[in-house]
Amino acid sequence: MGMFTISIRDSFSAAHRLEHVQGKCEALHGHNFMVEVSVVGDKLNNDGMLVDFQILKKYLGEVLDSLDHSYINDKSFFKERAGSSEYIAMYIFHELKLRIKEKTFSLHEVKVWESEKACASYRE
Repeated sequence: MGMFTISIRDSFSAAHRLEHVQGKCEALHGHNFMVEVSVVGDKLNNDGMLVDFQILKKYLGEVLDSLDHSYINDKSFFKERAGSSEYIAMYIFHELKLRIKEKTFSLHEVKVWESEKACASYRE
């Protein structure tokens, strides 16, 4: 049996600094982050959808609202971790998992683009 995958994208703006990288990213700077979320499942609902895009957009919007126009390094999740795109992807993944109650699909991957040319992803 095949699997279906759907993905959505949204964005947020935030500042961070990366300690111990010995470069200009050690200084406080910001990005307009683009986030892509993918979910998977093997069965479609009666409407022929894995899940309505609006449901995923709502969940992602809630998570990104907590990051938008913030200083990433001040968030409790990042007190013991770098404010890197990799850890931002992990944070978003974990926050989305807490919100998704549906059993008909599962969270597959979160990608965080800090520029048009560079992204990091996280999946379990």
